[in-house]
Order: sequence, then structure tokens, then C-alpha cells
Amino acid sequence: MEVKNDTQISEFLLLGFSEEPELQPFLFGLFLSMYLITVCGNLLIILAVSSDSHLRTPMYFFLANLSFVDICFTSTTVPKMLVNIQTQRKAITYDSCIMQMYFFLLFGGLDNFLLTVMAYDRLMAICHPLHYTVTMSYRICSLLLLVSWIMSVLHSLLQTLMVLRLSFCTDMEISHFFCELNQMIQLACSDNFLNNMVMYLAALLLGAAPLAGVIYSYSKIVSSIRRISSAQGKYKAFSTCASHLSVVSIFYCTSLGVYLSSAAPQSSHTSGVASVMYAVVTPMLNPFIYSLRNRDIKGALNVFFRKKS
Repeated sequence: MEVKNDTQISEFLLLGFSEEPELQPFLFGLFLSMYLITVCGNLLIILAVSSDSHLRTPMYFFLANLSFVDICFTSTTVPKMLVNIQTQRKAITYDSCIMQMYFFLLFGGLDNFLLTVMAYDRLMAICHPLHYTVTMSYRICSLLLLVSWIMSVLHSLLQTLMVLRLSFCTDMEISHFFCELNQMIQLACSDNFLNNMVMYLAALLLGAAPLAGVIYSYSKIVSSIRRISSAQGKYKAFSTCASHLSVVSIFYCTSLGVYLSSAAPQSSHTSGVASVMYAVVTPMLNPFIYSLRNRDIKGALNVFFRKKS
């Protein structure tokens, strides 16, 4: 007897972090503050890059796009979580859950690819400075950005279509604050073997491969910096990629923590906390990491606000 697919009339319950009523105002204030800081900080990065002609370089071109993606990435999950906390409702409709999962995968994949492209940009700038203007021309940068978008759209579309083929019966509780792909696959009452295979294969190809590219790029960068004779030259070369390396470390460490913890039993709380790190905290920290260590960004913002005042 076939299992009836009731997904069109079902709702999922996002359990979030805590059901204790006294903690809800604290959680609402905490995540609202983090979301506002994320949006304002990344908008300032975009504003600085777009307003200063001296920042029309490949590094800042990708940084502005990363800031835009971070705003969208956070906006796919946090507003819904804030509404649920404020209204004391945990429900999310099936269609909304599918849309949230699609855009989360889309912008999460873009974050992944952009960090890899930015590592390649630093590799060319430090290891091949004489050919940098040719290898990282505006046309090449636009092409790398377009490929990143295409790969992310195709991946998120594939995973979403794979979830649409699943049937969901009675267990509708998602132990997360958003519709996470792995959680939804495990909730299905139909055969999910193919979904698991596609998910792990995609994680291997689209997760491990970019990470390997980042590691390779920085191994070449470190090797090139070590050959610089002067200490001032080494510091200048390293300072150009220190901010990016910090963001990469936070993003990949927390992302790996989520998927490694999801394989262990009784790991929903740990996975949820790790998801907050790479889905909320990392986009919030990016503007601070890049602006505090970057004189060009601070200078561009100072000039912009002086003009406005």
C-alpha cells in the first residue's frame, strides 16, 4: 500500500532553541540585534565600495558581492524565527519551508563559492602580481561571479526538487530554527536513500572541492610570503589576506561542525548552535573583520559621511 503524500496540506514545526517563556524576550532581542547589525554592517561595506572609485578592484568587487549575499543569507532564516518567537507560534507552511530551504542553499552556496574565488584573487595578487591585472580583469571577475551564481542556483534547485518528491506523514517537528535540508530528509516517511546520496555527493563536490581550493591557495600564499626577505614586506602581504582568512576559518569550521554533528545521535541542539554560527554570526562578523583591518574601507566611509554631513 502506498503512503499518501499529505505535504500540500501540512505544516512543519520549527522547534528552535528553547521553549521556556522567560527566555523568549532574550532570544528575540539577541537575534534582532544580530540581524540589524548584519544588515547595517554589510550595507556599509557595499556603500563604501560603490562610493569610492579607488575601491573598484577585484578584491572589493567580490567583497561587495559577499556582503550582499550575507544580507540575503541571514534574511532567509532570522526574520521568520523572530516572527515565531514574537507570536509564540512555531509553525511554517510546507510551501514556505521549501522556499526557505531553497534560498538558504542558494545563498549559502554563494558564500562558499565567493570565499573560494576571493582566495584565488589573493593568490594571484600575492604570487603573480605582474599578471594580476590581466588574470583578474573585470571580465574574468564577472565570469567567476556568474559561474558561482549558476552553480549555486543549480545545486539549490536540484536539492529542492529532490525534497519535493518525498512524502511527509505525521512527524512534522524540525529540531532547528529553519528548514534545514538534512532535517527535512530525515523527517520523510518515504524512501530517502536517493536524497541522502545526492546530499552527500553535493557536499563532497560543492563543499570539499572549494575548501580544497582555499587550502591550496593559502598554501601557495604562505610559501610565497616566506620567500619575501623584508619583515615589512611579509607583514604587508599577509595583511591583505588576513581578513579573508579569518572569515574563511569561521565559515568552514562552523559549517563542518554542523554536518559532522548531524551524523551523531542526539545532536540537534549542537547542530542548531553551530548553524547559528555560520548562518547568523559569520555574516554579522564579516563587516567588522573587513572594516577594522582595512584602512581603505574606513577611509571610504569617512569620506562618504563627511560629504553627507
